[in-house]
Amino acid sequence: MPSVKNCNLPEDLYYNIENNVWARREADGIVTIGMTAYACALAGEVVAYTPKKVGRSVDLNKSAATVESGKWVGPVKAPVSGEVVAINDAVASSPKTINADPYGKGWLVKLKPANWDAEAPALVTGAAVAPAFEQKMTADGFAGCP
Repeated sequence: MPSVKNCNLPEDLYYNIENNVWARREADGIVTIGMTAYACALAGEVVAYTPKKVGRSVDLNKSAATVESGKWVGPVKAPVSGEVVAINDAVASSPKTINADPYGKGWLVKLKPANWDAEAPALVTGAAVAPAFEQKMTADGFAGCP
């Protein structure tokens, strides 16, 4: 798995670099989304997670969930538009799971994508992930993940 400034960035995911979120298209077409390790490092330990309710529509680059840490409260913006079909109840009861396993047990919302084929090409994946994040982290003056 590639790592930039000590932040893991799996190449098999799709990333919205600007919003520090990832998407994974599951075999059934559902898209799982979450925060990147970089976003977790910027936020600090997450203490609260409030997802949109199942059945709600989420527009591209609009909030799919809100997270709160000791130094930040903000939206986790959807990398694709769609309808919320599942939320992570385990994260609701233990928000620090987001920091501990952002690409696994710390996922936030599952969406039924509205237009994956049109929106996915704007996301970064594969070998392009590390250079894109390196450029963003350098521009942001980010020292690195803990």
